[in-house]
Amino acid sequence: MGHSTTLVTTIVAALALAFLLGTLAHRLRLSPLVGYLLAGVAVGPFTPGLVADQGLANELAEIGVILLMFGVGLHFSVRDLLSVKSVAVPGALLQMAFTTLLGLGLASLMGWPLPAGLFFGLALSVASTVVTMRALQERRLMETDRGRVAVGWLVVQDFAMVLALVLVPALAGLAGHRAAGDQATGAVTADFRDVLLALGLTLVKIAAFVVSMLVVGRRVIPWLLHYIVHTGSRELFRLGVLVIALGVAYGSAALFGVSFALGAFFAGMILSESALSQQAAAESLPLRDAFAVLFFVSVGMLFNPTILFDHPWPVLAAFLIVTVGNPVAAFFLTRAFRQPVSAALTMAASLAQIGEFSFILAGLGIELRLLPDQARDFILAGAILSILVNPLIFGLLDRLKPRLEPRPAAGAAAPAPLRVELATSQLTEHAVLVGFGRVGRLVGEALLAEGHPLLVIEDRAEIAATLKPRGVEVITGNAATPPVAKAANLPRARWLIVAIPNAFEAGEIVEQARTVNRTLEIVARAHSDAEVEYLRGLGADFIIMGEREIARGMIEHLLGAPADQVAPEFIPPPP
Repeated sequence: MGHSTTLVTTIVAALALAFLLGTLAHRLRLSPLVGYLLAGVAVGPFTPGLVADQGLANELAEIGVILLMFGVGLHFSVRDLLSVKSVAVPGALLQMAFTTLLGLGLASLMGWPLPAGLFFGLALSVASTVVTMRALQERRLMETDRGRVAVGWLVVQDFAMVLALVLVPALAGLAGHRAAGDQATGAVTADFRDVLLALGLTLVKIAAFVVSMLVVGRRVIPWLLHYIVHTGSRELFRLGVLVIALGVAYGSAALFGVSFALGAFFAGMILSESALSQQAAAESLPLRDAFAVLFFVSVGMLFNPTILFDHPWPVLAAFLIVTVGNPVAAFFLTRAFRQPVSAALTMAASLAQIGEFSFILAGLGIELRLLPDQARDFILAGAILSILVNPLIFGLLDRLKPRLEPRPAAGAAAPAPLRVELATSQLTEHAVLVGFGRVGRLVGEALLAEGHPLLVIEDRAEIAATLKPRGVEVITGNAATPPVAKAANLPRARWLIVAIPNAFEAGEIVEQARTVNRTLEIVARAHSDAEVEYLRGLGADFIIMGEREIARGMIEHLLGAPADQVAPEFIPPPP
């Protein structure tokens, strides 16, 4: 080629290999994240073959982080954040302190000085926001109370890291003067003033950031999107969503010194109060998922597999601090704040990995000569390995929950949980309706009006909350997961109506339902002939294609005759 294609090569190689290895991991019943990380190792500088541009991969990954955190913010409100502050603030700070001490102990055994040990421990104490959010979204926990606690905990960690990244260079300078014996010259006093000045300036910037987002952002961001909606252009709306997410994240980092992730999260959280939040989330979803994959590939590129053979014991110790030390601290701290076992287990699994901030801290520590070069290798190895096993830890802790959940004594009132876990429904011959959106709501209201027993599965907590006071049985969660399907009592149901627009997710639900009940009548929706055949092949009995039904109605109104008689080659009779 006559021109440079480094960017194109990096994107194509990363996404193609991530797709292949992610698909293989899925076939092996592993998380696709494992495939994405291994794809990064394969195209990284430490393995033979194609070597992608690591700098470009890291910058592309930042876009994924921004869009992911923006999406998280769209499902989170200021009220949600404030509701968990009594748990998240002290819990996060105490957990970080505990893990830092564990890292200090490991560093002392390796003969490292005190500053190196503290820095090393701090890097092992901060969970990856991207990995945690991805795990919570996959399990439909974002809109539950325990999911909110986890998000609040991570926000506190992000704020703490902003302070650390500002203060560490100043403290390193102060330590350097002490080591040089400069106390008598007044250099230490001057540096101490610099530390206080840096701390004060950082706190002012953070306060200014929060105030500007809550006061200015709350007015400007929703107004801008509402203005774009009135243009009637979907392209402009999609572009506006991306500009808000990327622009606010970049501006927050440039003006206030906060991370891209934190700026994007606050932008989404402000927009969540708008009626357009769901549409904004849908428009940003495809790009978000693609660029989030690049984040995991970029992490894999940092990993040097030889470290596992050259220094196995320090790597194992760092790995155990992350996957055992962090979860244990999180579990007992969450329980100490009188949260239920389910919340404590979710928090433990969420913190059983480290990521982006750990890499930044490691790089800063080496630049300031606070950390030996080996420390970065240990941190990277601990991060990669912990991300690889994190899905397994979530699964393990889910299995432990029934054993750890306390059983109240007879006659004693059980403590109020954060989220009620539904047992298997007692309904029989009932309709199970998946999704209570624009289509599902109409179907559900008709069934209720006719007196049919109805159970609704909905992953949006605010919608579920409106149904429960009406006496409608609701399960908040993902209908494709076995626990939710079991709770819906599908073996004894009469109908399953899959009213969600995503055909791939609908296919998983249909396939699972058909497995447990061969006689269940399954009704689904589709947007194309291909989706119709896909759902029919998985076991759906009756499939409505929305566009075709709209055309049928128009034809019958215009011509006064059934559409399948007027144009049978285009509008076949209803199945």
